[in-house]
Amino acid sequence: MPLGKPPYSFDDFQVGMRIESPGLTVTEAHIIQFAGLTGDFNPIHVDEEFARGTVFGGRVAHGLLTLSLSIGLFAPLVAGTTIALLEASARFLKPVRAGDTIHVASEVVSKRPSDKYDGGVVEFRHEVRNQRGEVVATAETRLLISRGPANSIGNARS
Repeated sequence: MPLGKPPYSFDDFQVGMRIESPGLTVTEAHIIQFAGLTGDFNPIHVDEEFARGTVFGGRVAHGLLTLSLSIGLFAPLVAGTTIALLEASARFLKPVRAGDTIHVASEVVSKRPSDKYDGGVVEFRHEVRNQRGEVVATAETRLLISRGPANSIGNARS
């Protein structure tokens, strides 16, 4: 059964379901703003001269920036139904550089209902791919998702 328009609720997700995000081009601004936000000014990210002498041959985006952007690409699918991000883990497989366009292919791995929150926990596996189709990162997330708008959980049973 094809899904309607997002945001999706707990009941919309089925184990094995796959969802593709739109793409996003990683920019110089993303990298510099992330460095400023996190305080991670490792020269591999912000100093081209230094980075040229590394195994990467030039600057690369922070791994956690790639994870954050990938979660951001997925987020509109559950905006308004997500109660909480419970867990996130990632593996970074290939460098991402300014100018790369990433998108996320997500699969529902499991789901467990929760009467307390009128929804439940949904676990996703994500592959982050670049414009060449290469998997640059993988991630797993567990989200607490409601059956309706997340602001209605006050009416859920305790």
